[in-house]
Amino acid sequence: MNASTLDRPWLKAYPPGVPADIDASQYASLVALMEESFAKNASAVAYSFMGKDITFGQTDSLSQAFAAYLQGLGLAKGDRVAIMMPNVPQYPVTVAAILRAGFVVVNVNPLYTPRELEHQLKDSGAKAIVIIENFANTLEQCIAATPVKHVVLTAMGDQLGMLKGALVNYVVRNVKKMVPAFNLPGAVRFNDAVAQGTRGTLKRPDIKPDDVAVLQYTGGTTGVSKGAVLLHRNVIANVLQSEAWNGPAMSSMTSGAQPTYVCALPLYHIFAFTVNMMLGMRTGGKNILIPNPRDLPAVLKELSKHKVHSFPAVNTLFNGLANHPDFNTVDWSHLKISLGGGMAVQSAVAKLWLEKTGCPICEGYGLSETSPSASCNPTNSKAFTGTIGVPIPGTWFKLLDDDGNEVPAGQPGEIAIKGPQVMAGYWQRPDETAKVMTPDGYFKSGDIGVVDERGFFKIVDRKKDMILVSGFNVYPNEVEDVVSGMEGVMECACVGVVDEKSGEAVKLVIVKKNPDLTEAQVREFCKTNLTGYKQPKVVEFRTELPKTPVGKILRRELRDKK
Repeated sequence: MNASTLDRPWLKAYPPGVPADIDASQYASLVALMEESFAKNASAVAYSFMGKDITFGQTDSLSQAFAAYLQGLGLAKGDRVAIMMPNVPQYPVTVAAILRAGFVVVNVNPLYTPRELEHQLKDSGAKAIVIIENFANTLEQCIAATPVKHVVLTAMGDQLGMLKGALVNYVVRNVKKMVPAFNLPGAVRFNDAVAQGTRGTLKRPDIKPDDVAVLQYTGGTTGVSKGAVLLHRNVIANVLQSEAWNGPAMSSMTSGAQPTYVCALPLYHIFAFTVNMMLGMRTGGKNILIPNPRDLPAVLKELSKHKVHSFPAVNTLFNGLANHPDFNTVDWSHLKISLGGGMAVQSAVAKLWLEKTGCPICEGYGLSETSPSASCNPTNSKAFTGTIGVPIPGTWFKLLDDDGNEVPAGQPGEIAIKGPQVMAGYWQRPDETAKVMTPDGYFKSGDIGVVDERGFFKIVDRKKDMILVSGFNVYPNEVEDVVSGMEGVMECACVGVVDEKSGEAVKLVIVKKNPDLTEAQVREFCKTNLTGYKQPKVVEFRTELPKTPVGKILRRELRDKK
């Protein structure tokens, strides 16, 4: 290895064949990366969904037609288009279409409440949204307050062919009653939009590496979610870094076999966006789209039909599957990489997973702001390390104290990250960007870590009061902001508590203004205003909250008192 291991001691831990750096300039844009794959892998399966296969060639023609349709709406280069749906084939088609048309992807959690959705659409300035009908009712409640002018509606079965698609849509709407009534005048159906676009032509915009590709929303310390600006070159870099890092494990695959990825993490989350969809594009891999990972029997039933090579997941999912009675209906013998991210992987889960699959969970670490992968354990590891591994190719870590100085060896400090995958900043928030970026280009993660002599990092604490629920960030300020607006609440505080299933859960402590306020009322209010993972698992009433002499709430004290 020719790169200096002096400033990057972790390079010594790299498996043979993994480069110290990658060259992200080989693609001018994500469009160039995707179009290379469309041409090279046209007849190969890109996505498998509910028994239906969609090839790279079909993804190419569908996204080209949809891109032409979107351009025909009169949107300008750089305009933002929101996507709000689960893992269905329309998702990757829509992403490819938005990028090919020269627009910016805004990933939206489909389970958002009207309040959360309104904020994100307003903040991003999205002029169009592609949304699955199951959540159209949410959009109806807030669209008037947003800049959205164009709505494209899709349904679960839209890409399953005439008969099967009609049947699936009938069941979703009429049997399972999963589509609440909605009224969105002027909305266009996805398949109609594609048909319309087929008759148009796509004007190919000139997309440069520094153009914005994605706005990835992440919690704000101020209680307001903000968009991490990911440029084309940021995501390209992370795809190439991930490919290089996975190399040692994937190289043992049968020659000529197509890499197959389990896509059970939601594509609106940057982890699956990059490590499933975009990496699948780069490697010509097949992604098995799982629309609802909580339905474990359905997940296992789907996986039993495939030879699976790569499985990115969060601890909660690994744990749920490994403990499921149907686990052995899947042939796990082809599994090369079990990639754990989003939240800490528990050693008991890692032990069980290794026993049952023979493939150790390889824990990585990253954030929306880093596209997301920043560090990972070597993929040829034979055991679970309990660390977040080492910085991946082209990435530097350092540990900082509160004044921004590097801490002495062996001391804990805030993990700061530098690399080609680090965001350009927060969307239209220079003040928030300035808080997290150092003058020499490092991003301050808010996580406190230690590093050993081999360059392996471990997270020991969190600087921010963030709560990590099954890999999703919950910021106490946002929950407190919402709940304090409820009638009958004098003041409140929100902390994370240990939870066996989700790692952490939200605990809400309230001082009542109205003595008649009940836990049921609080839960109902939270349900209306906060998406599922942000809702409190524990609600507690107290006569007062612990505070500092200047009146700042001591969240740590609330956390310690279970």
